[in-house]
Amino acid sequence: MKPASDQAVTALAPVRAALLRTARGEAQGLLERADRESAALLDEARAQARSLVEEASRQGERDGAAAARAIRADARRAARARTLTVRREAYEELRRRAFARGRGLRDAETYPAARDRLRGRASRLLGPDAEITEAPDGGVVGRAAGRRAECTLDGLTARALDRLGAEAETLWSP
Repeated sequence: MKPASDQAVTALAPVRAALLRTARGEAQGLLERADRESAALLDEARAQARSLVEEASRQGERDGAAAARAIRADARRAARARTLTVRREAYEELRRRAFARGRGLRDAETYPAARDRLRGRASRLLGPDAEITEAPDGGVVGRAAGRRAECTLDGLTARALDRLGAEAETLWSP
């Protein structure tokens, strides 16, 4: 018999897979936009650097080379910062959508059975005397003897995203 957490993971595998497919598609779109914006920023910075290099060469080869290096470094930093911002936004959007989809499971035909499994998990964690109530956003919360077991859709979604960990980086990596 599988442990209860394995059963929850197995039960949510299709949801996780669907979330990953959707997130990968959305992240890919965000990354393509970020790549375009980064390329435009680099093109603009390169054009500005060329202009400054020409002016600096009139003032002296040494000063011009130093200015060009500084501008290219700034452009690389700006492009990197923009890329990181877009990645952060993509991850935040993944989280937002994952939680929305997780909560949306309350409307699925299979929700009553899933809720019963979560109720059973809370009972196994806390014992048969646990008081188990339905959570507002889906799932259940159990309480017994100063202990609490949160078996909510939000909690399961958060744990699934946490387990995704570094794999989330693959959503926006080529």
